[in-house]
Amino acid sequence: MPQHPFMERAEPPPPPLRVLVADDNPVIRAGLTAVLSASEDLTVVAEAEDGRVAYEAALHHRPDVILLDVRMPGVDGMAVLPHMVRVAPVMMLTYSDETEIVQEAVRLGAGGYLVHGEFTTAQLTQAVRDVGGGRPHFTPTATNALLAHIRGHATAHAKPELRALPTHFSPKGLSQLQSSMGQSSKSRFQLSGREAEIMDLIASGMSNQQIAAVCFISEKTVKNHINRIFAKLHTTTRAQATAKWLGVA
Repeated sequence: MPQHPFMERAEPPPPPLRVLVADDNPVIRAGLTAVLSASEDLTVVAEAEDGRVAYEAALHHRPDVILLDVRMPGVDGMAVLPHMVRVAPVMMLTYSDETEIVQEAVRLGAGGYLVHGEFTTAQLTQAVRDVGGGRPHFTPTATNALLAHIRGHATAHAKPELRALPTHFSPKGLSQLQSSMGQSSKSRFQLSGREAEIMDLIASGMSNQQIAAVCFISEKTVKNHINRIFAKLHTTTRAQATAKWLGVA
């Protein structure tokens, strides 16, 4: 039957996301491949048992997402990570939940970090879609590691008079003081709640990618917020914005 000229043609479904799985444990590799291949919108194009093989496979297959284990014999995941992120978004998928490793992985460009035992198969497949779409995804342990990093930076960058509060200063009083300072800067520069939150993270020294990971938004959204922040603060650089935000300019 001929198609009516005014009938809309159904859009073909997008091609499945092509995934590379790198893990030195063959049982885990097989399990990940089986789980991901069961989803119609995901397909595993290659597997690798160490970082060197993974990098060669990534260059050959050009996957949309790379699942990368932290500890592997020979060239491990952390060593090859800076090279892999130039090929495709990388999600670390590992038993390593050390705070320092999570923080370093994000610093090196990982778009997600999943710790085995903290996610279901459905959450795994969704995490792959998220990272492939530029949306960061972290399991609870990894998220806590990033929060610890932020808090550490905030303490290191705090003004001396705030770090040297007397011992009798109550947590409630400290909370009220921090709140009043934040509200003062926020109202003075007319920043929204989200903009003020992002400005705090900028002042702590975090990159756009790290801010995106912590706030669970895309890097593009972070950039849009920063552009609005710069306009409201009448600044053009992060250093200028930080100086104004902290009241030292």
